[in-house]
Parts: sequence; C-alpha cells; structure tokens
Amino acid sequence: MNFTQFSRRAALRQVGPLLGLCLALGTAHAATFPDKPVRLVVPFPAGGGTDIIARAVGQHLSETQKWTVVVDNKPGAGGNLGVDAVAKAPADGYTLVLGQTSNLAINPTLYAKLPYDPLKDLKPVVLAATAPLVIVVPMDSKFTSLDALLTAARKAPDRLVFGTPGNGTVAHLAAEQMQKAAGVRMQHVPYKGSAQALTDLMGGQIDAYVSSVPTALSHLKGGRMRALAVTSLKRSTQLPQVPTVAESGLKGFEANTWFGFLAPAGTPAPVLDSLNKAINGALKAPSVRERLMGEGGEVLGGSQAEFTALLKTDLQRWGQIVRDAGARID
Repeated sequence: MNFTQFSRRAALRQVGPLLGLCLALGTAHAATFPDKPVRLVVPFPAGGGTDIIARAVGQHLSETQKWTVVVDNKPGAGGNLGVDAVAKAPADGYTLVLGQTSNLAINPTLYAKLPYDPLKDLKPVVLAATAPLVIVVPMDSKFTSLDALLTAARKAPDRLVFGTPGNGTVAHLAAEQMQKAAGVRMQHVPYKGSAQALTDLMGGQIDAYVSSVPTALSHLKGGRMRALAVTSLKRSTQLPQVPTVAESGLKGFEANTWFGFLAPAGTPAPVLDSLNKAINGALKAPSVRERLMGEGGEVLGGSQAEFTALLKTDLQRWGQIVRDAGARID
C-alpha cells in the first residue's frame, strides 16, 4: 500500500463516523421538530393574498398539529427584505418564508443587485397555491371583450392606457407578454398598489387595469367594472363566466402568481420532509382550501422536487420577459 492509498483510507475511517453522526442528529432533530415556535415570514403587509395564505395554513397547523406558528410580516423592496431575512436565518427549519413569483422568479432579473439567490440560498418546501390575474375595464367602457380591446390597440398604437400595481410586478409583465403575443402597443401606467388605480379606472383616466382577482372581486360583483379575461389556462372558480386570455384568441397564454413555502438552504432533509408533510396536510383541509379558493386561488401542494422544478423554469421564463420588457430597478 502506498502513502496516498493509506491517507485516503485513513480519511474515510475518520469521515465515515462523522457522516453517520450528522445523519443521526438530523433524524433526531426531525423526530422532535418542532419543539419551539416556527416563524413564518410574509414579505408583504398584512391583509394581502400572501398574508391570507400564511395565516390560514399557520392556524391549521396550530390547531391540528399543536405547532406554534408566528406569522411575521416583513414588507419592503418588492418582497426582497423578507426573503433575504430568511435566506440568512439559521438553517434549522424554524424560520420559513412564503415567497411568490415576484420575489423568487422575477426580482432576480428585475433588480440590478439582489441580496439573495433563490436557488442557492433557499430550499423549496412546498407550493401552496396559484392565482390568476384579471383584466378589467370600467362598467361603461365600450370594450366588452379582450379581443375588442386588443383590436382597438392594434388600430391605434400607444393610444390606449393600462394600469398595473407597479413596474416589474406580475401584472405588468403579464400585460407586456400579452401585448407581445397580440402584436399591440399600449401605454403603461405603474401605480403604487391598487387603490388609486381602481379609482382612476372607474373615473375613466385609464382604459384597463390588470388586477389580482381578490382586489377586483367586490367591484365586479358590485357592477362598477367589467372583467374581460383571466390570465390562467382555465377559468377562475370565482369568475367562472369570464373567459381566459387563451380563450379570447391568444392560444396557450398563461401568467399566474404562485405562492410557496421555503426554508434556508442547508436545512436538514428530515426537517424539510416534516415541513412538507405537515403543510401538505394543511392544504388538504377543507377550511384552508375554502379560504384560499375564496380569494380566487387554486390550492396546489406537492413535493419539494416539483416546487424546485417550477422555480428553475420560471426563473428563466420570467427573466426573459423582464429583459424583453426592458424593466429594471437599480
């Protein structure tokens, strides 16, 4: 035996027990997990769609699993502050984030400098839900269908005006994707949220608005605005009478916001498995499903691998849409 072979065998004899000890510790940790409160970071203010999902799941885990789940709203920088806080938290499973398309798949390309890498610094646990957008116009608008709106935009480029909750949001980029697919150009007005945008829409200052379903729902039911199309491949359960963009002539079009739970990279696999199992159980509960579907969402669930695959795909897809739109935040 030469010296190199001896060194390798000696190293393996030392490393083997260490690996076994690490695996044993990880398994033991999972067996007692959680033995203290789990902090669930929502990177947006209270009351929004992300917050609603977090509190519905957290409440169910508290009631059925006897977990102590503390929802921590940490808004700022388009959701980046909250996601970054979890990316830098201890990798023990006691700090999670409920991220979404914007801060995980769009912001890495939209922002010139992002303090975290979604694939390197975070570990997907489970997808929670997906929700479409809805394109709305004032109730007295002459446009009664998406095709009519796009036909008018095609005849008069840059004359029609659409609003969104802000530059680089899913709504903005979905509208850019739709214009590209339809071969039209409209003027974009980015708002800081939806309140002023909906006031301007109903006042006739803008021609159309790209909204989340929950934001528009009460106005639609109240007869103050009209829905032209939803951006999902299939119709929304909350707006079953409204056609999809694909049904309106742009075949294959889809642009949704998805929501998912993630942990810091390095979280032990047995702990991730425990989290995945528990959250999947919560998402199957009728009370949770009813709450999420009532907000216009479709409940998902599934494996860690499925969420990871979606994140990788959407990082590329939305990244290209951001580049095509020329959107950038320094």
